[in-house]
Amino acid sequence: MTRNKEIKEKIRGNYQSLPPNQRKLADFFIENFDQIPFHSVYNISEATSMSVASVVRFSQRIGFKGFLEMRNEISGELQEQIKNNVIFPLIDDKTLRDDTLTAVANHDIKNISDTLNLIDRNNFDKAVKLILNSERVFTTGLGISYLLSEILAYQLKQVAVDAYNFTHNHTSFIEQIPFLKKKDLIIAFSFPPYSKETIEAAKYAKSKNVKVISITNKIAAPISFSSDVSLIVRSKNFLFTNSFAAVSVLINSITTECARLSKNRTKKFLNELNNIVDQQNLVIPDSSPKK
Repeated sequence: MTRNKEIKEKIRGNYQSLPPNQRKLADFFIENFDQIPFHSVYNISEATSMSVASVVRFSQRIGFKGFLEMRNEISGELQEQIKNNVIFPLIDDKTLRDDTLTAVANHDIKNISDTLNLIDRNNFDKAVKLILNSERVFTTGLGISYLLSEILAYQLKQVAVDAYNFTHNHTSFIEQIPFLKKKDLIIAFSFPPYSKETIEAAKYAKSKNVKVISITNKIAAPISFSSDVSLIVRSKNFLFTNSFAAVSVLINSITTECARLSKNRTKKFLNELNNIVDQQNLVIPDSSPKK
């Protein structure tokens, strides 16, 4: 575990015991982690509307003598990451935003770039392993998260994972969880404004010893405290909704890795599926002239 990951885990571990005002500082540190070495204690005080003394006390709660020691630790580790090409910038700040299409595209590229830096590769590998070792996978979420959970369930089915999306019509998520077994898995999407029903479903699943993977926007998101693995995705948007560009990349990466690690199972499933499609004539051939 890198020193930076240790610091993030310390912040997350102390998060629920922090006073409300210091949780604001915890959010700022986690969401702007790579920028901390460039901030003074006064910058952070101004950005969070917290006193300098509060910033110092927060650093001490995390296990440092003060803000300077914490900043120096983060700075040293980030320099090592840059040397080892762990950080993957995709665009620079000089990219022109001369129209809406360009602006939105660049914004989503930034989301993807940030997500590459936010997602811990060990957590990603652990999430894929949980998926492949589960008997059944259930995806869940509300709002735009419901659509994303449907897409993930569909994609996983295409690579021979027995996946289903929790419905949300005449039954709530809570009413469906009692049917889960210990070898099942829940993948929950949770983005602001966080759905209480999704969070409670994750808590209840956890109490039944069902493994939970959360896909959310920050390490201290409410659902993360009921998750075995949290995958952090940047979802900032110009509108009041969440952008799902980076989430789509993550979904595609998860399913691709599942297929890569279980080639034989995936191949067998696809061959069987293709045979059924051919036998039932379920696909209309393309009649356009070939070039």
